[in-house]
Amino acid sequence: MFTKPKEATPEVPATTAMPSAVPAAQPPKQRPATTRAAPSIISADLVVTGTLSSSGDMQVDGRVEGDVHSAGLVIGEKAVIQGEVLADEVTVRGRVEGSIRARKILLCSTCHVEGNILHEAFAVEAGAFFEGNCRHSDSPLADENARRNPAYDRKGAASTIAGAATNGGPTATVKPVDSRPATVSTAA
Repeated sequence: MFTKPKEATPEVPATTAMPSAVPAAQPPKQRPATTRAAPSIISADLVVTGTLSSSGDMQVDGRVEGDVHSAGLVIGEKAVIQGEVLADEVTVRGRVEGSIRARKILLCSTCHVEGNILHEAFAVEAGAFFEGNCRHSDSPLADENARRNPAYDRKGAASTIAGAATNGGPTATVKPVDSRPATVSTAA
């Protein structure tokens, strides 16, 4: 009595898939090329002698007696690097005895750096120890003059601290004497 006539349902060809409530499993997507892998780690109990080179990120918590080259570098609080550091970004929490050349450098409050720094961007936290020369460069990684410039060499540079505020104490002048180590004289 109150029935509606059934309409004919169209046939779906076998090659066309029907949408379903559960999505079909898709193959895994490839990672984009800009995603970096996990960093390489030099653990606290490891001593490395020689040059370390990585196209990715690196974290050093142990001791390296040689140069370190990487894209990103984190130097842990207990880490010691004796050699040149070359990277896009460097965060120093430990000890570096040698030059650092990087686009971005952060010296944390726990760091101890003895060497020259060539940088594009540079930040220092309160309490950080840094002894050496610091110089800005638009391309610190490509600046080969940093290696050959004797004024940039830590041992060849002469520093003069004259007229500096010393809280009432004497001022000091550091002068290189021939090839012997520099001597310090104080003025009373």
